[in-house]
Amino acid sequence: MVVDRHTLAMINIIGSFLDVLGGLYLAYDILGGAHGPLRTLSRAVTYGVLFGAGYGAAFGLVFGVLAGITHGMTLAWEFARESRDREQAHAARPSIWYDSAMSAIRGTGHGAGGAYLYGGVFGVTLGLMSTVGQVIAYRAAGIRPAMVYSPSKKPRTNKRALLAVLNRTVGYTLGAALAAVLAGRQDYVALGLKFGLVIGAVTAVSTTFAPVIEWYADRMPQRRMGVIGVALILCGFSMQSIQYWLTMLDVAVK
Repeated sequence: MVVDRHTLAMINIIGSFLDVLGGLYLAYDILGGAHGPLRTLSRAVTYGVLFGAGYGAAFGLVFGVLAGITHGMTLAWEFARESRDREQAHAARPSIWYDSAMSAIRGTGHGAGGAYLYGGVFGVTLGLMSTVGQVIAYRAAGIRPAMVYSPSKKPRTNKRALLAVLNRTVGYTLGAALAAVLAGRQDYVALGLKFGLVIGAVTAVSTTFAPVIEWYADRMPQRRMGVIGVALILCGFSMQSIQYWLTMLDVAVK
């Protein structure tokens, strides 16, 4: 039996990440309790895994990781801001710079993933169109993640959320098809449909389950936070110990 050293390194990195994340959960009070950054971090991890798994299943690990990180970061920030604003009865409309920044970060994830799969021209075009399209949707149509902020124990959706799904499906179909044409690909129709349908499907799932995620993000008991923290640390420790077990068992690493 031979284990690839890159795989082993990735396992160790994930284990270290879980250790840090578990420590943050255990430090819930130190990090400000219910109003600290841990709630935002919890959202980021949850949305990142959701989008990363959906995109990764269709486009591969690298695209999934890039899109998962960028979507997790931005959605967590936007939902945390919406939660705080509603709690404080503050409903100011975000500035165009804020909307542009959120759109650009997500567009960068799409563009970088697209460049890895289909080349620089495809990736840059997709990233730019993704960014511009999201800014227009934010400012002109009011289509933004926070519009589905409605904490609930059960998944649910509404007409505006379905409109957002349709908007992203059509928009990314056209955007990816155009990016493929500019990149000189002959399969631009199939590629456009793949991107549109996958992104539309992942959006539909995320908007449907966002109320559940937000419910638990705002209401998770402190003791449960501690249990999750301990579990994450144990998982991280177990993954980091794999390299030593391989050495003890004389398993070759190439």
